Amino acid sequence: MSAVAEAPEAPEAPETPEIPEAVEVSEASDAAGGPAVRRRRRGRTTLLIATAAVLGLVAGTCAGFLVQADREPTGLPSLSQPVVAQARGAGPEPLSAAQDHQVKADGDLRKLLLTRPKGAREADFVAGGDGWLTMAEYAEQLKNPDREFSELVGAEFRRAADTAWQVGSAYTVDIRLVQFRQEENLAASDRANGWNVEGKHGWPIPGTGDGMAYVSTKPETQPGYMPLYSAEAHAWRGDISMEIWIYGTGPIPKAKIMDVAKRQMERL
Repeated sequence: MSAVAEAPEAPEAPETPEIPEAVEVSEASDAAGGPAVRRRRRGRTTLLIATAAVLGLVAGTCAGFLVQADREPTGLPSLSQPVVAQARGAGPEPLSAAQDHQVKADGDLRKLLLTRPKGAREADFVAGGDGWLTMAEYAEQLKNPDREFSELVGAEFRRAADTAWQVGSAYTVDIRLVQFRQEENLAASDRANGWNVEGKHGWPIPGTGDGMAYVSTKPETQPGYMPLYSAEAHAWRGDISMEIWIYGTGPIPKAKIMDVAKRQMERL
């Protein structure tokens, strides 16, 4: 046995296994034949932020309730209202007809008609004996009475007044005031602007808005009768529609129909 013992042989290092080459995820999945790699789970940071926000909201609400609980309650106003003292003495006087158009309109409609001028006599063809016209009587004065009657029903006819006079054998004047209830539409305006005036010369009536006066250019002729000339005027104010008709054996001057129309509108 030698002085120096022989050192035992060192054990051999284990063989280092070969590291396989990196394989792409898709290839690894395909190679293993398993499902695709799952997505990474969301981190905890988002959850912590959401939790802190909820806790802050709850803490703020609780603090608000605590502050409000320490305050004295605010008194609410009484549900009963104080009694308002009534004014003493006589109330204001009602408006006169000059200040309120409706006062005149709701009164006797016949009093708003022009009075018969001196030297003229009552015409023979006045439909209403007492100055009033029923809806049927008014419709009979127009062409197509049946159609006119139906239109008057739809237009909410209220009442109508009529006056007519004759000046010698020269001409006759017929004035009608037709009043509507006007709960649904402006029937007075529609009525005044709905006449057939074809073949007539027309002029605006001053002070009436869209009121118009017309004079026929040619007379109406029938065998055995003299030629009949005509002029007419239509205007409205409030719920009243005005109609004026002048007939004569000679041409009706523009000044004549204008004068009658302006004086009649002044009374409305």
